[in-house]
Amino acid sequence: MAKNNFMFTQCVLYFLAFVFGFIAVVPLSENAEDFGGKCLLFTRGMWQNENITVSKQRFIVEEWGPQSSCSFITFAGVASLVLAAVQAWRLLFLICKGHEDSIFNAFLNLLISLFVVCAVFLSSTIVTVGFNLWCDAITEEGGMPSSCEDLQDTDLELGLDNSAFYDQFAIAQFGLWAAWLTWLGITFMAFLKVYHNYRQEDLLDSLIHEKEFLLGRSSRRCSDLLDKKSPMI
Repeated sequence: MAKNNFMFTQCVLYFLAFVFGFIAVVPLSENAEDFGGKCLLFTRGMWQNENITVSKQRFIVEEWGPQSSCSFITFAGVASLVLAAVQAWRLLFLICKGHEDSIFNAFLNLLISLFVVCAVFLSSTIVTVGFNLWCDAITEEGGMPSSCEDLQDTDLELGLDNSAFYDQFAIAQFGLWAAWLTWLGITFMAFLKVYHNYRQEDLLDSLIHEKEFLLGRSSRRCSDLLDKKSPMI
C-alpha cells in the first residue's frame, strides 16, 4: 500500500509537470509567431525621434536577442512536457498492473530528472533575465512614463505584433518556474526511491550473509558431534 502511495505521488507530480510545461510552451509558441521568429529576450534598442521637426518617438531595435535563447527555452519546455507525459502514463500503467519499477529504471529516472531539472532551471533563468533586459530597453530602465506591461498596448512599429508580449512571457515564466519546482520534487522522490533500493539491497545482502554464516555454524556443529561419536562407536 505504501509503495502504491509513493508511485501515485510520483504520478501526480509528473502530471503537474506536464500541465506547467504546457502552460509555458503555448505562450512561447504564440510569441514566436507574433514576432516572426525574432527573439525578444536580451534584445537591445532605444527610443529615437522620427525626425528633427517631429517630436514623436519610435523604438529602434539595435540588435535582436540570440535565436538560440528562445529555441533552448522552447526545447526545454517541450522536453519537460513530453517526458512528464510519458512517465505519468508509465507509472499509471505500473500502478494498475500492480508492478513496481526495477532498480535500473529507478536509477535511470533519477538521471533523467536531474537533467530536466537543470535544463528547466536554466531556461527559467534565461527567460527571467532576458525578458527583464527587454523591458529595461523599451522603458529606458524606468525612464519612460509607461511600464513594460502598458507598452504591449502600444504599436512599437517594428513590423510585428507586440500586442501580447508581456502577458505571453509572464505566463511562460510562471509555467517554467512552476515546472522547475515540480521537477525538483520529482527528482527528490526519484532519489528516495534509489536510496530505498540501495538500502534494501544492502539488507538483502546482509540477510543472505547471515543465513550462510548460521548454516555454516550449524554444519560445523553437526560435524563436531559426529566426530565425537565416532570414537565411542
